[in-house]
Amino acid sequence: MGRLRNMAIAAAAVIAAPTMAVGQQREMEPKARCDQLLAYWDQRSASKGEGASGSDMARKAAGLDCDNRRYADGIKRMEDLLRQNRYPVPPPQP
Repeated sequence: MGRLRNMAIAAAAVIAAPTMAVGQQREMEPKARCDQLLAYWDQRSASKGEGASGSDMARKAAGLDCDNRRYADGIKRMEDLLRQNRYPVPPPQP
């Protein structure tokens, strides 16, 4: 009976391990998220010819936040900037 229980626990662990790994992949490292949002803004704003405006200053401030390891501030600035300019905020990439 004990052996059966141990096998069941081992089987559950094998089944759950990939599920946990997939769930953990949804979280991005803060630096990677900063880089993702900055690149997304650069790509989108370049196609509209935006620059030298208040939004450009906000982008630069967010870039400085990210460069100085203030990732939460940089991410928030970029998400706010994207929303203000009516761009969809991209989901974190795995």
